Amino acid sequence: MEIFRPLGFDKPLFLATLVLLSFGLVMVFSSSAIMASDTYQQPFHFFIHQLMGAGIGLALILAILFINKPFYENPYFIYGLLILTLVLLALCLVMPALGATQRWIHFYGLRFQPSELAKISLILFIALQLEKKKDELDKISSFLLPLAVVFLGILLIIIEPDYGTAILTFLICTMLFFIGGVKMAYFLVLGVLSSGLFALYLFQATYRIDRIMAFLSPNSDPLGTGFQAIQSKLAVGCGGLFGVSIGESTQKLFFLPCAHTDYIYAIIGEELGLMGTLATLLLFVIILWRGLVISRRAPTMYSRIIAAGLTMAIFTQALLNISIVLGLGPPTGLTLPLLSFGRSSLICILFSIGILLHISQRKEGSRRKR
Repeated sequence: MEIFRPLGFDKPLFLATLVLLSFGLVMVFSSSAIMASDTYQQPFHFFIHQLMGAGIGLALILAILFINKPFYENPYFIYGLLILTLVLLALCLVMPALGATQRWIHFYGLRFQPSELAKISLILFIALQLEKKKDELDKISSFLLPLAVVFLGILLIIIEPDYGTAILTFLICTMLFFIGGVKMAYFLVLGVLSSGLFALYLFQATYRIDRIMAFLSPNSDPLGTGFQAIQSKLAVGCGGLFGVSIGESTQKLFFLPCAHTDYIYAIIGEELGLMGTLATLLLFVIILWRGLVISRRAPTMYSRIIAAGLTMAIFTQALLNISIVLGLGPPTGLTLPLLSFGRSSLICILFSIGILLHISQRKEGSRRKR
């Protein structure tokens, strides 16, 4: 028996999401207005598109909160979403290239990045498989189908190419298998296959090697491969304790590439200082905390795995992005959830949070004795 509480969703998670979302809109405008004016003759270009994504994502959350049944546990929905995701990922490969990559579906002037949806669909699919095979996880046969699907999904993402998202997706899926209780020996199979795939595509592109070398020694080529890493740390360092104030960043004046996407955390550091970066990190910690609480209190094991997977997906992506901005890792192209510009990412993150909030509305009940 379950009790559905329409107004019982997790308020701290919802509030932290709204604060990050609102702050993200401000920072997207602050970090992109000058570039948008130069490129599109409209300073609000990126802000308007981000606002559209926020509106769609919030509408999804509100719609999910009023659905009584856990649709995300329905096998038809899960398999349908998975098939749709794989088809969209395959279609990307025949779409016109944008920036030497084929990561987007183009449709009547709109663009969507299916790899963002892949993280959600794979989490739901793996959770379903772990629930169905919970008594047979010691058998390799129970592991083959989810392993094949994960491998296919990562392969389609990595050949777009989107190396960073492929690595993140692999990490998320590995964490889910661990949470679900898969035998440690099977992680060796997953590790060998994935390591071979990642190594193959790593050495196929010289710019990926350059990124690693720039991470290890950015000062060896300060005007070339190390330029972005140096400018990022310079932006964070210039902010001091309280920053130079909103809108006053100098690094966004075409010094720091991808200031409104991959490196928006650096602009936060410059404009709001150490206090701003710590407050941002704290909000993500709150999301991690509330997500894990929701997972622990979920009424079914299936919901617990879904909640844990979605929570770790959001927090891991945030942690990787922040680490890269601070020079603790090589650039991967990952955005900062809820803050960086990107409608596909924003909508999918808010969809994930909507599912988390719905799980928090459900409570395990007991039958009355007659």
